[in-house]
Amino acid sequence: MSEFITIGEPVVTFASTDMDASLADTINYTKILGGAELNVAIGVQRLGHTADYISQVGTDPLGEYAINAIMSHRVGAQYISKDADHWTGHQLKTLVSKGDPVTFNYRTNSAAANLSSDVIESVDLSDVKIAHMSGIFPALSLTSRQSFRRLMDRLIENNILVTFDPNLRPSLWEDEATMIETINELAGSADIVLPGVEEGKILMGSDDPEAIADFYLKGERTHTVIVKVGPAGAFVKTDSGETYTIAGFKADHVVDTVGAGDGFALGVITALLEGKSLKAAVTRGNAVGALQVQTPGDNDGYPTPAELDAFYEGKGVEEA
Repeated sequence: MSEFITIGEPVVTFASTDMDASLADTINYTKILGGAELNVAIGVQRLGHTADYISQVGTDPLGEYAINAIMSHRVGAQYISKDADHWTGHQLKTLVSKGDPVTFNYRTNSAAANLSSDVIESVDLSDVKIAHMSGIFPALSLTSRQSFRRLMDRLIENNILVTFDPNLRPSLWEDEATMIETINELAGSADIVLPGVEEGKILMGSDDPEAIADFYLKGERTHTVIVKVGPAGAFVKTDSGETYTIAGFKADHVVDTVGAGDGFALGVITALLEGKSLKAAVTRGNAVGALQVQTPGDNDGYPTPAELDAFYEGKGVEEA
């Protein structure tokens, strides 16, 4: 069994190779595998930890590709089921010279959206130390929302530390009001919440990092909130009242911002798995995020331990 687990949808992405072309005008694509929670699992494994991934794919070529790709990253695939009645989720993605790429999703009624909560009962959590939950999977359908909640209940029952990233995807939700209400409710079940300042504006009406932190510290189980403030780094507040900001790292050349938030999460998670301090964990989160934005893929920039050490050395930083 693995020390880390997450649940999500593996998204087969047809990424444009035509710079700054719209999706309608793009002719050339390359096929890659993404999905926020899967990105985290891949990065956790790359930094030397074991990771399991819960999901469901269709019995189609894209599903076969997804499972093969996940296994190639040595992420545990034993909890990925197959659904002959629904397709594997996929999307189109533009290639941009600056800013965020445009995506178009084919995820409604996908195999992952139909993952039954019965599957959650078979998951062995005996060795899991940290679980990462994201606001994307419960957005897919009422069925996935039920499965998400069942997993959260089991994690709490087993006293497993839970991190939660809102990861807003408005296009996947029924409406904005449902998104806000559900995300804020789910966040309260996590030990550590990882919102961004832009998400704060949508979810609770402020982009002030401390106001965001105070809002989520009202959660029933939440003891730490780490607010991502972009290139500036991250603001931290705990339920004991401790507050501080950890400065971000300057990226030499920003290629694609996709995967940076997931990189931040996996940096925090792996450091905590190694028994490092919260400050060291947030520093690592900033480092992995900075590395990821310098690559075109969703998870290409996630480092190995040696690559992380080299990055720190180049920045004159010693990890505590």
